[in-house]
Amino acid sequence: MKSLHVKPIKSFDITLCGIATDKSISHRAALFSLLSDKPSIIKNYLQGEDTMCTLHIVQSLGASVAYDGDVMIITPPQKLQEPPHILDCGNSGTAIRLLMGFLASKPGFFVLHGDEYLANRPMLRIANPLRSIGAQIDGRDNGNLAPIGIRGQKLSPFEYASPIASAQVKSAMILAALNASGPSGVSEPTLSRDHTERMLQGMGANIQIDGLHVKIHPLQEPLKPLELTVPSDPSSAFFFALAAAITPGSKILLKDVLLNQTRIEAYEVLRRMGTKISYIQHSNIYEPIGDILVEYGPLKCVDVDANIPWLIDEIPALSIAFANAQGKSSVKNAKELRVKESDRIATTVQNLRKCGIEANEFEDGFEVVGSKLKSASVQSYGDHRIAMSFAIAGLSCGIEVEDTDCIATSFPNFFQLLEKLGADIEDKISE
Repeated sequence: MKSLHVKPIKSFDITLCGIATDKSISHRAALFSLLSDKPSIIKNYLQGEDTMCTLHIVQSLGASVAYDGDVMIITPPQKLQEPPHILDCGNSGTAIRLLMGFLASKPGFFVLHGDEYLANRPMLRIANPLRSIGAQIDGRDNGNLAPIGIRGQKLSPFEYASPIASAQVKSAMILAALNASGPSGVSEPTLSRDHTERMLQGMGANIQIDGLHVKIHPLQEPLKPLELTVPSDPSSAFFFALAAAITPGSKILLKDVLLNQTRIEAYEVLRRMGTKISYIQHSNIYEPIGDILVEYGPLKCVDVDANIPWLIDEIPALSIAFANAQGKSSVKNAKELRVKESDRIATTVQNLRKCGIEANEFEDGFEVVGSKLKSASVQSYGDHRIAMSFAIAGLSCGIEVEDTDCIATSFPNFFQLLEKLGADIEDKISE
């Protein structure tokens, strides 16, 4: 098990390229390639453990994958295969939850499983909606825990109103609807990430969006293949925006980042806190893409309780900004944090306290009293976003983060880029 000690740094002014490409789009690109009958061409597919699990599952379902430099070509099978083995989702909640919806309406029997962390993450939030429309899904604890067994079949048309705004729930239901026997609908209380709708529409799916309601017509023929370049992940880039936000005198230009409005809300929170943020869009095909300029400004406290689905992944990193701000900041309406790779409410608060910061836990969030971070040894709890958030905190005070192997699930070159900012990193191996 690897642990890393990140030492404090001085100010920096840098243009940063090579940020991990978008995980959400990479997962979907691999999976959606199965909806075409022609090869999809995908450039800059994320080579993280999570997304590679999805790619391997797509191969297990019958697709072939070839590479030409950084271009990946996925050729779908004429007919989806029923694999004789378990489909391994690794640590990826996105993979297992999207696949539950995708496979629920495909003929065959499929078993989805993952690592020790994924096997203890709740799945009823996907299983129950799918069961309500006739899908046959089972697993440990009445289908709440992996391994998850799916006996796929054509589904009847449905209308599903989700009680929560969740891109994973919405996407699973949309994917199930593509093979239903008639038009279906999915609605949510507030808008969650909309990559699934955008990408499927770009491939020619008959999907209509009316506010918070998505109408899905079943596929009458295979979709057009994908031809896309995966942009840099704004959630991954945010760690470096945070580095500039907490390091006086610093400025960073983040190159070729996804600028979808449902993915840049955390940057808007930093702007409200006093960081200078500007966006330079330079393309918009499947998604808007451009550069983000981030400049240091003294941080003030903020309350965050709106558009939570748009920044759910960045909240652990935002807690580090809160710890560096003047006054008391809070996050509310974020109960979904408790069902991520770790209980991110509990793990964030525990680690902040180790760093000498006053932090209090709510059922649906936490509050942080800004002060001066102190050097400490913290745990990642096997959660890549907790590990990276506190590695960034180490730039201001020096922190040892235990168990950092999990970072490879989403951002394999995270520490190489951190060193470009001038970070001094020591690593050690422990039992």
